[in-house]
Amino acid sequence: MSKDVVIIRGEALADVAAKLAGEKEIFIIHDENVAHVAAAVAAALGGVKAVIGLKTSEDLKTMDTAVWVTERLLEADASRGALVLAIGGGITTDIAGFAASMYKRGIRYANIPTTLLAQVDAAIGGKTGVNLHGYKNMLGAFHMPEFTFLTASVLETLPEKELRCGLAEMLKTFLIGDADAYARAVSSRFSAKILDGQDKNGLPSRKNAKIQDELIFGAASIKADIVRRDPLEHGERAVLNLGHTFGHAIEHCSKGEIAHGEAVGMGIILAARLSEGLGLAQKGLAACLEKDFQRVGLETACPYGIDELAAAMKKDKKDGRFILLKGIGQPVITTVKEDDLRKYTE
Repeated sequence: MSKDVVIIRGEALADVAAKLAGEKEIFIIHDENVAHVAAAVAAALGGVKAVIGLKTSEDLKTMDTAVWVTERLLEADASRGALVLAIGGGITTDIAGFAASMYKRGIRYANIPTTLLAQVDAAIGGKTGVNLHGYKNMLGAFHMPEFTFLTASVLETLPEKELRCGLAEMLKTFLIGDADAYARAVSSRFSAKILDGQDKNGLPSRKNAKIQDELIFGAASIKADIVRRDPLEHGERAVLNLGHTFGHAIEHCSKGEIAHGEAVGMGIILAARLSEGLGLAQKGLAACLEKDFQRVGLETACPYGIDELAAAMKKDKKDGRFILLKGIGQPVITTVKEDDLRKYTE
């Protein structure tokens, strides 16, 4: 996988047209919830071969759905020169990217993420895949998108829960890569009510747009830089899984009741406690992070005991690796004995 990680920052959806000028065979795969975004993009591009809507949920993020997408591409006579344009959140970009990786042994795709979580994490870096028997992303491929197009304009009507899920992934990225940005994020109005304030219609306010855009692009850039150095996760890229070993187990135990970003936030707190217990971090780190997360509206208390989590973690694709912290901006990749896991997280 030798492609660069390309992030394009746009003010409006129509800006993506310049990047795709000259493309003769574009197939849009979109979350049905953002059909209006897909329609706007299709209108800006003109000549799109097909616009295909997906129902999305973790339960529908399966091989059957990915194959269904390839069947639609086949019906529409997509050639090996086609480009799939995924529009939606992380589930959509994962499924569309995975389908593109399989169709005719691999065709190109690009992403227009429409959730905060996808903009700062899921749609960047070429990890594609689907779930298997309720376990996250057990089937998949590394397949780098041609680009990921970021515009905060698509976040204006995103529900607050979705914004908070994205905020958890954003804070994760800053915890591993930028202590100053982490401090700005947890103290800014962006995080305080995305999140500060809603307008008279109950929608997130854009009065702090400059702060929001800088933090979004900053987090996306950190991830992109890490992926460039380690595209296939042979080493450093694993730090992006901070909170995810616990988080995926929390998601599995909740049977979908706890969303990915919410679970990652809880998982980061558990990872911080484990870091302290093992002597990697100074005492007080977990309490500090917990206070920060709660201040910006993230739930920090895991509702499951370590026995339930451990059973799910045994099937996690990270094979027992944990990402822990020496401090903010200082991640550590390590394995943990089960006795220590129970001792320091119960």
